Amino acid sequence: MELFAIFGDPVAHSRSPLMHNSVFKNLLYKACYTKIHLKDGSKLRETFFNLALSGANVTVPHKEEAYKACDEVRGFAKTVGVVNTLINEDGRLIGYNTDADGFMYAIKAWHVENVLIIGAGGTAKALASRFAQDNINVSVLNRSQEKLHYFKDIASTCHTWENFKASKYDLVVNTTSAGLQDEEFPCPREMLETILDNSSFAADAIYGKLTPFLKLACAKGISYKDGANMLLGQGVLANALFTKGNLKTEDILLQMQKSFEL
Repeated sequence: MELFAIFGDPVAHSRSPLMHNSVFKNLLYKACYTKIHLKDGSKLRETFFNLALSGANVTVPHKEEAYKACDEVRGFAKTVGVVNTLINEDGRLIGYNTDADGFMYAIKAWHVENVLIIGAGGTAKALASRFAQDNINVSVLNRSQEKLHYFKDIASTCHTWENFKASKYDLVVNTTSAGLQDEEFPCPREMLETILDNSSFAADAIYGKLTPFLKLACAKGISYKDGANMLLGQGVLANALFTKGNLKTEDILLQMQKSFEL
């Protein structure tokens, strides 16, 4: 019996155990998936091996620490320096990023050429780099200047709250934790009002609740998505890595979709 887990702070809200256990149970794969509340990201590697995990997912705020914890990083994660999926490969910790492709799966029906990303953490890095790969124009807005350095060669413009001037956007994405456990907006309300008035679509990485950000988008008649589709997309890719190709991707997708009905 293989053991998998998700690390995060907070993590109680995570649907990942339900999603992955639905696949394991219904496709008769001998594995179990749990959640681990980890406050100190520097303890991730130690905790992973102490629990003898076969693999894990990593959510906020530990995705950059997960990158540091790896013996080897593969694929898109090497580009962004952010890891959300870990595999135990003969005692070596291998890191991947399935977030970005999961998000692209979620918005595939939308025509997007200009994007504003709010936040500058691990998810923002992954999405900005993935958008840039598709030649989509990216702007980044963050409370402070400190974390914006990463985006200078990726984004067309980077802003703090102090120097921001809204433009026209096809899509605005909240990658911050604002609204997850509170009723906060990802930036000052007046600023967000202006952003949404100039946007066609809105997406939030948070799932399972209508955040204040999405409530405001809804009130303005803007098409929106929460993080559920992104979660599904990245989960299918992560599970394929966990099961080492022994399960068909279409079967994984079907069982994960069913888990959202539970």
